[in-house]
Amino acid sequence: MTRKTDDDTPRYLTFPRTEARLRQDQLDSLAALRRAVAANRTDKTERITDNTLLRLAVDLLLKHAGRIRGNTEAEMRQSLTGEPVEDETEA
Repeated sequence: MTRKTDDDTPRYLTFPRTEARLRQDQLDSLAALRRAVAANRTDKTERITDNTLLRLAVDLLLKHAGRIRGNTEAEMRQSLTGEPVEDETEA
């Protein structure tokens, strides 16, 4: 979804600010993915940031919201990804 502004406001400033607490492994993997995605593009006019990828992840989560099952973060992750339930003390 591309937002257009009437002035020269940078696109990222058109989004409301929010806060999320992520695990260090998530931050590290997100940064690595951002670097890989940015490096492999042919059109580099739009800046790709960690927040860009987080917005995509939220879109994907919402698209599959009906699949979420479970009582814990680990169980809900398993219902979405099919990965085995991990020890929640790490999360």
